[in-house]
Amino acid sequence: MTTDKTSPQSDTHSGTHGAVIEDMAPDTDAPLVELRGAGKAYGNIRALHGVDLRVHPGQVTCVLGDNGAGKSTLIKIISGLHQHTEGDFLVDGAPVRFSTPREALDKGIATVYQDLAVVPLMPVWRNFFLGSEMTKGPWPVRRLDIERMKKTADEELRNMGIVLDDLEQPIGTLSGGQRQCVAIARAVYFGARVLILDEPTAALGVKQSGVVLKYIAAARDRGLGVIFITHNPHHAYMVGDHFSVLRLGTMELSAERSRITLDELTNHMAGGAELAALKHELSQVSGVDVEELPEEEDLTAPVVATGEGAS
Repeated sequence: MTTDKTSPQSDTHSGTHGAVIEDMAPDTDAPLVELRGAGKAYGNIRALHGVDLRVHPGQVTCVLGDNGAGKSTLIKIISGLHQHTEGDFLVDGAPVRFSTPREALDKGIATVYQDLAVVPLMPVWRNFFLGSEMTKGPWPVRRLDIERMKKTADEELRNMGIVLDDLEQPIGTLSGGQRQCVAIARAVYFGARVLILDEPTAALGVKQSGVVLKYIAAARDRGLGVIFITHNPHHAYMVGDHFSVLRLGTMELSAERSRITLDELTNHMAGGAELAALKHELSQVSGVDVEELPEEEDLTAPVVATGEGAS
C-alpha cells in the first residue's frame, strides 16, 4: 500500500443513506461524548466506577490500562453494547442510554474492534460496504450497484490517504495495518463523529503500527473525536491529546498532553507503586543490578492534576 500525500480532501462525503459528513474546524469547548462518574456493575462485581471522560472533536483521547483495568467495559458502554449502572453518559450534551450498538451508530459513534468485522475472502470494496450495500433498480428486483461501490470505496480510501492498487483483492491479503486503515475509512464514510479504536496496534509490527497511527492522526485532522484504547504508552503519546489511565475499574490519571511527559505516563501505566515494590524486592536478590532502575520517588510520582476542560 502506498500513500498519496497530495490527495485532495473533499468538503463533504455522502453515505449510502444520504448522510453527509462535513470537515469542520473542531469546537474543542463542546464535547461530543462525556461520561460523568460513570460506572458498570455486573451483580456484585463492579467493573467500572466513577469514570469521568470527555471526547472533543478534533482530538485523540487515549485510554490506557493493563488487562482487567476496565477498558473493554468502557468501550461497551460508549458503543451501546452495555448500559451504565451509575453516573451519566451524555452525547452532544444530552443524557443518553443506548439499548443497542445501532443506536450509538445513529448518534455517530462507531467502534473498530480488533477483529475489524471483515470477511477475509471478500474483496476490499465489498468489505467496505459490508451490511450497507448500495443497490440499484426497481423493487423487488434490486441488485448490487457494484461499479458505484467500487468507485466510492476507492474515493473514500484516497480521501484518507490510502491508495490500493486493486480493490478486487481479498481483504485478507492485506497487512494488518492496511486492514485497520480500511476499517477506519469505512467508519468515517458511514457517518462516524466519534471513532473508538480498540487496541488497533496490539498485533502489529513497528512499521504497520506507524501506518495506523498516521491514519488515527488523519481522522483527528478531519474533525473526528477519537478514543484510542491501548496498553502501549509510546503509541498513545505519539498521537494523543489527552490521556486517561484506568486501574482496576477506576480512573487513576487524567491529564492533557502539555501536563505530562512520556516517562510519567509510562510510570502510571505500569503502576508506580508496584514497580517501586518490585525494585526493593529485586535489590534483595544477588546478581540483580537495580542501580539503573528509576528511583522510587520517580516511580511513585503523584497523579497529574486534570487541567481545565480536561476529562
